[in-house]
Amino acid sequence: MRQKFDVTGMTCSACSAHVEKSVRKLDGVQDVAVSLLQNSMTVTYDETIVTPQQIIQSVIDAGYGASLPATKAETPKQESASALAAAEQKAMRKRLWVSIAFWIPLMYLAMFHMFKEWFGLPIPAFMHNAFHGPENGVVYAFTQFLLLLPIVYVNRKYYQAGFKALRRRSPNMDSLIAIGSSAAVVYGIYAIFRIGYALGHGDMDTASHYTMDIYFESAGTILTLITLGKYLEARSKGRTSEAIEKLMDLAPKTATVLRDGKEVGVPVEEVRVGDIVVIRPGQSIPVDGVVIEGSSAVDQSMLTGESIPVEKKVGDKVVAATINKSGYLKFRAEKVGKDTTLSQIIELVEEAAASKAPISKLADKISGVFVPIVIGIAAVSAAIWLIAGRDASFALSIAIAVLVISCPCALGLATPVAIMVGTGKGAQHGILIKSAEALETVHAVTAVVLDKTGTVTEGKPAVTDVLPADGIDADRLLLVAASLEGPSEHPLAEAVLAKAAERNLTPLPVSSFAAVSGRGITALIDGKPCYAGNLAFMRENGIALGGWADKAETLAAEGKTPLFFAAKGQLLGVIAVADVVKPTSKDAVAELKAMGLSVTMLTGDNKTTAEAIRKQTGIDHVIAEVLPQDKEREVRRLQEEGHKVVMVGDGINDAPALARADVGLAIGAGTDIAIESADIVLMKSDLADVVTAIQLGKATIRNIKQNLFWAFFYNTLGIPLAAGALIPVLGIKLDPMFAAAAMSLSSVFVVTNALRLKFFQPKFRKERTQ
Repeated sequence: MRQKFDVTGMTCSACSAHVEKSVRKLDGVQDVAVSLLQNSMTVTYDETIVTPQQIIQSVIDAGYGASLPATKAETPKQESASALAAAEQKAMRKRLWVSIAFWIPLMYLAMFHMFKEWFGLPIPAFMHNAFHGPENGVVYAFTQFLLLLPIVYVNRKYYQAGFKALRRRSPNMDSLIAIGSSAAVVYGIYAIFRIGYALGHGDMDTASHYTMDIYFESAGTILTLITLGKYLEARSKGRTSEAIEKLMDLAPKTATVLRDGKEVGVPVEEVRVGDIVVIRPGQSIPVDGVVIEGSSAVDQSMLTGESIPVEKKVGDKVVAATINKSGYLKFRAEKVGKDTTLSQIIELVEEAAASKAPISKLADKISGVFVPIVIGIAAVSAAIWLIAGRDASFALSIAIAVLVISCPCALGLATPVAIMVGTGKGAQHGILIKSAEALETVHAVTAVVLDKTGTVTEGKPAVTDVLPADGIDADRLLLVAASLEGPSEHPLAEAVLAKAAERNLTPLPVSSFAAVSGRGITALIDGKPCYAGNLAFMRENGIALGGWADKAETLAAEGKTPLFFAAKGQLLGVIAVADVVKPTSKDAVAELKAMGLSVTMLTGDNKTTAEAIRKQTGIDHVIAEVLPQDKEREVRRLQEEGHKVVMVGDGINDAPALARADVGLAIGAGTDIAIESADIVLMKSDLADVVTAIQLGKATIRNIKQNLFWAFFYNTLGIPLAAGALIPVLGIKLDPMFAAAAMSLSSVFVVTNALRLKFFQPKFRKERTQ
């Protein structure tokens, strides 16, 4: 069973790693994915061995909170994720302003003599009299302590969470902040006592030494800058889920349904399967259903990206969150609540955002042991400097700098923020990415395998050529053809009828209709015998063909099916029907080849038709007359040759190949997104979206690598610098205040870099054909 849980109390990747480790220890748990960004956890487990309550308890035992997600029915006033994020930002902003309000006077008091020396700022007389010189050391130090207390109080969460995690032997980022700032505070209090003792014994040198060595300003700066970084990080992280929030906002909050023959407005949660829903022009469709009355054009761009509204009539499906543009519609609700297409899309995007890419596993492993190692490095660094002959103040400063500069956040945020933004951006382009692993794999593909029908081509026959015989009008040919094909059940008949309707031709009544299997049709129109069928059928009925037999061969070589029509023993002409190539397919194939990918098309069609499609689109290789299992075998063959293969199909007869491929893309599945065999679902039937998906994968993985490089580089450089590695060589020592600033900026940098993905746009060498 797969179950999602809400998790509270996590502040950094060390927390999420500890939660994951605790749950994995349970018997029956098969997989765990913890999302620090969403404060959630998805667990796959055997419900006969372990229960949700046991999973929740294991999280609680680890020092965090957990619960099953509440449904709307249980919590009708439940706040949205954006509202909760806004509340968190508001609380963080309050903490920040209080911290800054007391930090500024604390810094001025601690360093007023430097401000005068550096900036020429005047020192108020009362400050000079009250705080200048060692004789005022106790007042000077105690005033700093009083200014520090409000900063410590508003940021007490660091101490509560940090020491709690430390007690449970699972230290996190809060533990580093708590230990570092506490050490500074404790040393400052110790300094006050030493100043007082020295003054009482007339030891002005000792009093002067400790007056200049208090560290209250370091503790205040650490807390204030870390809070500033957390606030900026919270603001940035809030923007990562904008795509999901936008999807959620698409759904209307109310619906108009027929109850006892009257139109009644109800909350969308109260719409039930089978309800008749009324939609007027301009209104959003609240749930999925089937039209039972009326016709209209429906704007589906917010879900599929289609720029042109789609015509809907009786029997057509409509989808929640799309907009009725023109007509009046009544439809029967078929999917409501979590079953609607929109809800499934949101669920897919959330699951993908919460999943982990293989590239993040190294960062996760490091995050799990990072904090204890840093605490050890801080202790060893302090001990080394003490052994080297430096005083306790110097050694303490080194230890605090090491603790504060170390940033597990940058490591922990490097992957999930980019994944969340990347999957959200995919959803905006009509590309639903089911997992982070798919996003990572698709960037490395070297071969693309395409199904023909419905992927490269439209998937339904259409008239491509109307070729009337000499002396015959094209409309006359189409009229007779439509009249003969009207009663027919032949698959190509619909294409002929559609072409006639396009030209506003109304089929004539026919009599004595007879279908000859595999050959054609005979019927009477106005009492005159008429024929429709293939070349052999025409010859059997004595129709003179002249040069039309050669023309038919030319059409067949182009992948088209020639249909002959005759009346009163005379050939009226030929209408060619084919499954036409989609307008964007040729350009999409060219883009894939320009990216260095090998493109292969698999089809069950004959070789002639397949070769014709290959020539039209520029596809590298074509394999015709294949069965579904043959498609899977071809994908496997490419993999054995060393290729990373992406298979693109309609997700039905291509399921074996989609499952076998390194990445399976189901195309044109906008109203059936729950295709288990595909890793990525393309909402539109547009091959160009395959290009977009691959480019998005490359952009996301490139962003993750940048983030991971920065996180590793920052910590690799920062920790030795804080430990004093450059002091013997260059005499450079990192102050704890600068360490705190660097730590905050590292997290903000990683999140901000990931947010650049929001500006992703697919790049095509030439403008796409619409």
